Amino acid sequence: MDNAVMKTEPTATQGHLKLVVLGATGATGLEVARQAIARGHSITAFVRSPDRLGTLKDRVTVKKGDLLDSSQLAQVIAGNDAVISAFGPRLPISKADAHLLQQFATALTSAMEQTEVRRVVVESVAFLFKDSVIPPAYLLGRLLFPVIVADSAAMEKVFESSGLDWTMVRPPELTDKPYTGKYRVREDHLPRFGFKVSRANVADCMIKVVESGSSIRKVVGVSN
Repeated sequence: MDNAVMKTEPTATQGHLKLVVLGATGATGLEVARQAIARGHSITAFVRSPDRLGTLKDRVTVKKGDLLDSSQLAQVIAGNDAVISAFGPRLPISKADAHLLQQFATALTSAMEQTEVRRVVVESVAFLFKDSVIPPAYLLGRLLFPVIVADSAAMEKVFESSGLDWTMVRPPELTDKPYTGKYRVREDHLPRFGFKVSRANVADCMIKVVESGSSIRKVVGVSN
């Protein structure tokens, strides 16, 4: 996928998958769960606050627990096909959460290595694209969001060092605009002029990467 424009419809797919969604109560995670259900997949949401799932609570398997606890994660993940993570710290980031993503990655990789589940797709940030000129993603990230950049980079290194079949999906500025299914995807780079993308389209991208089995151990840039 090199600067490809993806256009899909959120309808049922032929291949039924059992997916664990982490960060399912966040804006992107809720979209992942909604769209995956619409595409015919079975969803397990591992969350701290099930009530924040809203009406989705009755349409998914809900497991309550701590996403930083590898033993709890392993119990939830075992027997599934893949993990999709939209987990991230709340903004503004507190000092206590400065290394939250790295801690999460350590717990998740350890958990998955205790199971037979190898496939994981993780939402990261476009600020890590050092070669992006328009926009100057890495420069802006280091200037405006240094904690996020450092923690996201540390998180990715944990996955890179694991034996898992990971994919990092790096979006730029996220918006709450509705799903269109039309967006650009580029491996190892942020699409040129990739300033924004909707959470709904990022969710679609993450699901399709799992369904297709593409971009394994790759970084993917996604934008409008």
